[in-house]
Amino acid sequence: MANIKSAIKRIRVTERQHERNKAVRSGIKTSIAKFRAAVDKKDKKAAKEAYDSSVKALDAAVSKKVIHRNNAANRKSALSKALGSIKKK
Repeated sequence: MANIKSAIKRIRVTERQHERNKAVRSGIKTSIAKFRAAVDKKDKKAAKEAYDSSVKALDAAVSKKVIHRNNAANRKSALSKALGSIKKK
């Protein structure tokens, strides 16, 4: 355990940030899972709604610096591709 006051504070701050980041990542995973389920059912309307919420969650994570912007861009691209694939069929 740290003895210096600033080190003790950094431990507390890091723990808070860790918990927030974990919650944001979990929310991203949940929204993407809902999107994937809608795509598997080939439900265009539900997939579009889930896509919008997933993109919103990814953008929020980028703004909070939980994930890198390129990581979010790659994920949004994959989601968009999946959404487009159900429209073709």
